[in-house]
Amino acid sequence: MRLYLVQHGEAKGEEEDPERPLTDRGASDVRRVARHVAGAGSPTIGRIHHSGKTRARQTAELWAEALGVPVAESDGLAPKDDPAIWAKRVAGEPADVLLVGHLPRLSRLAGLLLAGDAERQVVAFRPGGVVGLEQAGGGWSVFLVLPPDLV
Repeated sequence: MRLYLVQHGEAKGEEEDPERPLTDRGASDVRRVARHVAGAGSPTIGRIHHSGKTRARQTAELWAEALGVPVAESDGLAPKDDPAIWAKRVAGEPADVLLVGHLPRLSRLAGLLLAGDAERQVVAFRPGGVVGLEQAGGGWSVFLVLPPDLV
């Protein structure tokens, strides 16, 4: 089982637009990373889940274009949500999953899965970047860290 954790791309400030959509740079970064991952090995992602916030939905849609998979708004992905929600859910997923969300939630989920401690920061996230975790042998490990500036 592989779990792809994507921090939404760079978003406009709330004072500029209260909905906080992606900036042009944010959309470009996400598109570049998604296309790179899609072209590098055909991930077997079954569905992309996002928090429902505009910037996360737009990020998820750009990944869906690159991968050709469905997108769904899902609970448990807001910035302050309990990471245990998705830590439990991924165990029952039939295919690899891509979650688009926010900090600190993504960082807390990675800490919970990798170190058993949601408060432990184990990997650095970047806007528009992806972190890939793989479950094997009863535990989780990191197999991918790709910030936009490396693509």
